Amino acid sequence: MAEANDELNRAALDAALDVLAGGGVVAHATEGVWGFACDAGCTVAVEKILAIKQRAVEKGLIVIAGSIEVFGPELATLSESQVAAIKATWPGPHTWILPNQRFDARVTGSRPTIACRVPGHVQARALAASFGQPLISTSANRSGQPAVTQESEARELFSEEVDWILPGRVQNVGVPSTIHQVGGGIIRG
Repeated sequence: MAEANDELNRAALDAALDVLAGGGVVAHATEGVWGFACDAGCTVAVEKILAIKQRAVEKGLIVIAGSIEVFGPELATLSESQVAAIKATWPGPHTWILPNQRFDARVTGSRPTIACRVPGHVQARALAASFGQPLISTSANRSGQPAVTQESEARELFSEEVDWILPGRVQNVGVPSTIHQVGGGIIRG
């Protein structure tokens, strides 16, 4: 399986981790599209992603992690049944809007909530798990433009702006994650 082989490219993954640790931006494959990743706690890197995307800060960004435990502070504010509903979808292409407990306004769009996901994409989850802290993972595109779905497109459009492109493949081309509101309701899906 190509995705499993990409995930096992430890040298490429280690290079991506070095870039993230240094405050850089990595282009990477996700479930449905290519994305831009950076350390969610690094203001300079978050601002770089917003500049590359030409995205208004008010729109907010999605954060990913390698395991549900990383989102413990956000999940601690929810009921057992709400946490069970989230656990039933992770890992997977499901983003949940959770109460923000620690993320900067540049990440949340100044909202009291944060969009969180534990990806089902093996390589994206391995990247986040190896980093150990939440990562921004937002679609690789300029605001208002279609998201990139192929590595070749990511290289052609963004190789001069990102700090590393992690070789990989999208799992389900063009199918973005479903966004759920805690307590019921689907925002995107």
